[in-house]
Amino acid sequence: MRRRGSGVLLHITSLPGDFGTGDFGPGAYRFADFLEAAGQSVWQILPMGPTSPAIGNSPYSSSSAYAGNRLFISPDKLARDGFIHESDIGPRLADSAHTANYEAAEQAKERVLRAAFGHRENRLDSDPGFQGFCRKNAYWLDDFALFTVIKNRFHGQVWDQWPAELRDRHHDALHRVTGEMHTELNYIKFVQYLFNVQWNDLKTYCNERRIQMVGDAPIYVTFDSADVWANPQYFKLDHNKHPRAVAGVPPDYFSETGQLWGNPVFDWDALKRDNYNWWVRRVGRNIELYDMIRIDHFRGFAGYWEIPYGEKTAINGQWVEAPGMEFFDALAARFASLPIIAEDLGVITPDVRELRDTFNLPGMKIVQFSFGNGIGKNVDALHNHVPNCVAYTGTHDNNTTRGWFKAETTAQDRERLAEYLGLDPTEDNIAWSLVRLTMSSCAHLAVFPMQDLLGLDETARMNTPSIANGNWCWRVAPHQLDGTLEKKLRELTLLFGRI
Repeated sequence: MRRRGSGVLLHITSLPGDFGTGDFGPGAYRFADFLEAAGQSVWQILPMGPTSPAIGNSPYSSSSAYAGNRLFISPDKLARDGFIHESDIGPRLADSAHTANYEAAEQAKERVLRAAFGHRENRLDSDPGFQGFCRKNAYWLDDFALFTVIKNRFHGQVWDQWPAELRDRHHDALHRVTGEMHTELNYIKFVQYLFNVQWNDLKTYCNERRIQMVGDAPIYVTFDSADVWANPQYFKLDHNKHPRAVAGVPPDYFSETGQLWGNPVFDWDALKRDNYNWWVRRVGRNIELYDMIRIDHFRGFAGYWEIPYGEKTAINGQWVEAPGMEFFDALAARFASLPIIAEDLGVITPDVRELRDTFNLPGMKIVQFSFGNGIGKNVDALHNHVPNCVAYTGTHDNNTTRGWFKAETTAQDRERLAEYLGLDPTEDNIAWSLVRLTMSSCAHLAVFPMQDLLGLDETARMNTPSIANGNWCWRVAPHQLDGTLEKKLRELTLLFGRI
């Protein structure tokens, strides 16, 4: 984005709705209308891949880097578009308005999606929309469908524990599954088709209102995923397909043992031998889905922390160089533009900055990070922002601004806040004080978590890193998206030239 604008960070699950979590239904369209009325030009979301309660419903741990989350498919829109009858929808769950209920959402969507498939199953072979979708996306869709049916057959068992002929993708074994499970494979593909149809409709609606959709792509994929099962040659695995090394970050000020993420690390030599084709396809899929893409842990393209498999902490890892320049040259050769936001937070070395700036990618600035010691030279402080960046009050991994002020600032931090803002910060005024400050940045784009626009405290936090349970549950209530907030946000957006 080169024109000056602003937007809101709100994941799909956080939308209002009657089926356990937010989805692509009426709540999403009402939120798009809110953004338009408030003068916003961006809607940023988190990754849209399938999630699992076994790993806390995290959108950053998915069984596919390509597939969509079936929980996002709207029963209301299915009925309106003729895929189901109103009677197929069943009971609504309006009592779950403030907190995501993933279990209830799964049950509701499974019932509705099976009904939709039942109505269309006998016509899919002659359905040009479905057939075209399957042909275009066969490079990932066929493997994802196979992975899902086999995983279901083995009651969720991790794929490296499957019988060797399925673990190692022997042709005869996969051909046998394809024949035996033809109907179920078609169902899985049909669900992905419905996701694609509804997402495209929503994105078109937003784009027509000059709202760009910003997606999120984690650099690493989950080990127990169709991506690793179908492409083991691109990851550092042993002969039994177990990881030899996993990803994380080293010990730092925030953690004396570092962070052990557990994702398999890439075999960049193997990727290079294939001209980075796996990554090129992945980026291409994201360019199709979104107007801009935030790539999480961008520094991993320059160098990454590799930890031997089996370690209990990240301490005994090592830095390994990655071919960032060559890789992004390959991307630049394949795509007319690279609409990528580089998540360059934390300790960033000169090689990461060089990679980001060589390809003119905007980085990120988090205003909450500004107010410790050394504010004068702090890169997140407003006076050190540059136009080619995205400024945030905080992200999904931060506390809300009100919660941060209450629990994470010292007396000295608050003194610096008061001096910088020119007012005495309080719990009641801090969120909009930082929204206003961030809006005034020279950054081309300013983005605010919805919780900060509502001035909510730590109970509305989306994610607390390193805490396994209780995340990804916050939802906005319909009455909170009112005309008063629209007007207030629009006036501030006009004041700082972001409309």
